[in-house]
Amino acid sequence: MDTKTITDVPLLPFVEPLDVTPEKRDASSAPKPKKKSMTSLYLKFFETAPNGKSRRCRFCKQSYSIATATGNLGRHLNIRHPGYDKLGNSSQQALEDSLSSKSPLSLLKPATEGDSNFDHLNWLLLKWYIGASISPSVFEDVGFLNSLKFLNSSVTLWSSDKFEAVSLEVFRAMREDVKTLLERISSKVSITLDFFTSHEELNFMFIYCHWIDENWSLHKVLLDLRHIPYPSTGSEIYHAIIEILRMYNLEKKVLSCTIDNSQQTFNACHFLKEELESRKVPFCFIPCAAHALNQIIEDGLRSPKPILSKIREFALELNKVSGLAQDFKQLATIYQEGSWKFPLDTSATWNGNYAMLDLVWKASNSMDSTIKKHEEIFGGRNLLLNSTEKSVVDKLHSYLEPFHKITSNLSTCKVATVGLILFFVDHVFELISTCKDACRHDWLKSIADDMANQARGFSSRGYNLFTYMAAVLDPRLKKELIPEKLNSEKNLEEAKNHFKRHYGSSQDPEEENVVSFAEEIARKRRRVTTNAAADELSQYLSEPLAPFATDVLEWWKVNSSRYPQLSAMARDYLAVQGTSIDPDELFSSKGDQIRKQKFCLSHGSLQAVMCINLWSQSGFKFKFKSSEINFEKQVESSFIGSENSKC
Repeated sequence: MDTKTITDVPLLPFVEPLDVTPEKRDASSAPKPKKKSMTSLYLKFFETAPNGKSRRCRFCKQSYSIATATGNLGRHLNIRHPGYDKLGNSSQQALEDSLSSKSPLSLLKPATEGDSNFDHLNWLLLKWYIGASISPSVFEDVGFLNSLKFLNSSVTLWSSDKFEAVSLEVFRAMREDVKTLLERISSKVSITLDFFTSHEELNFMFIYCHWIDENWSLHKVLLDLRHIPYPSTGSEIYHAIIEILRMYNLEKKVLSCTIDNSQQTFNACHFLKEELESRKVPFCFIPCAAHALNQIIEDGLRSPKPILSKIREFALELNKVSGLAQDFKQLATIYQEGSWKFPLDTSATWNGNYAMLDLVWKASNSMDSTIKKHEEIFGGRNLLLNSTEKSVVDKLHSYLEPFHKITSNLSTCKVATVGLILFFVDHVFELISTCKDACRHDWLKSIADDMANQARGFSSRGYNLFTYMAAVLDPRLKKELIPEKLNSEKNLEEAKNHFKRHYGSSQDPEEENVVSFAEEIARKRRRVTTNAAADELSQYLSEPLAPFATDVLEWWKVNSSRYPQLSAMARDYLAVQGTSIDPDELFSSKGDQIRKQKFCLSHGSLQAVMCINLWSQSGFKFKFKSSEINFEKQVESSFIGSENSKC
């Protein structure tokens, strides 16, 4: 570890601009520098150096050339010392004390001539390191250091240990802000789990929190990234989950958990369900529909993989050789096979695989002609598809096209409710069943059989009372459009009982006993029965469905006054997630980049870097201890300094 402790690290360091004016050969003949007349109101905040060549800020001692425009000096004051103009001359010292005690600038170490204090560069590199999720060892790479020294021979970087240590301090500070936010949540929350294995063969778990606020906005925030120790069974996963829930005080608020469909995670959530229900906290866990769909589709693509490999090799050459792509486009125009944009998606994801099928289905003539015309580029590789292979592609494309529409809808949907996801998944099951019954091709029927097995596994675990309640609270679906296997009178009756038991009174449970007798009298006078809550649910279900274009959360925001108790339940259950991962990350090449970031980081830096990165994307401020670091202003002020040093 670097001998410099973390508490010594300045937050917003700077380097004093160097005087790069060429030395005069004949000092006697050189004109004396003219002192610029400065009548601006900024005068009292800067002092002129004895040599008359520069001015120095009275607060932070930043120096500027004497030729610096007063507008730039004012900009410096506004950025680094907000509030400087609120106090008079007599209070200047008080202002300096105030700024130094409240601002991150109080930790500045002013650079002196010959001083190689490049901490501002280290902080910017830290932000880059976290945003790009790269290994901190890059900062000790000889080639990287030599590149920086080429720009400035005196540059000095923190050690990789210090980068990791500072990252850990930032992680802790930002985690406190996440805790503060979660403490203000008044509704139930749902969690999702996502797992991956690092390059060190260690298992990690992401755990996210989802909820709907009082304004009916859906929120998602990462709670933690946790290493699951060997042997990574349900017991280890359960203990990690419960520890994180306790850390954020969410044990009584958690309603559901959406998992990645692995057996270990199912076991962990069984333990969690038993623990929470022993405390009379309703809880359920459901499988991830996105993972189920992806597995179903992978089963469908297992047989034609060799064909996909040939198409992908051709597509990769199109992406790489611009002349080849131009010829392909011209041929596609001649054959009337559509217009094409490059690069094509050649990833090994579902979207990439479908793009390969789509290429042959739409432009097989253009593909054949391009391969024949440019045999030298393909090096004798036999990438031409025969008639049998083209027939397989044609039938498979037609069969899987509805699957692609469904996954595209899930990836772009603003709020993918459990009900909407089950609506789409149920349609997938219908497509598979139809193919099994009507298909005359044995190879395609075999594919449909494999897909059907995966579908049955999902429905047996995913259809339960909690998913029923979440589904019917989508006003576009209600009872009419949810899966038939889920839509039973038993589920409806249990949903009504659950509603009356947990949402039938708007009174806080802790206060309910105090006013129970008064409430009983009030009910009698208003002639309101205890079935009023159930009537609210019945009234909602009896009304016509909302159009599919309806914004579900906006609908509930508008109608919450009509259904004051039912809307409280809707806030809880519409936050239940049908997928444990963003569908776009699983089905498209977007997930490839995320997987690369996860894979390249070491065990020591993985948690801090990934959490900071994802919290920043969620709007949390980058902090060191309790002080916020504003990188934009830091870069902006550094730019001003560099520009002025050229004057």
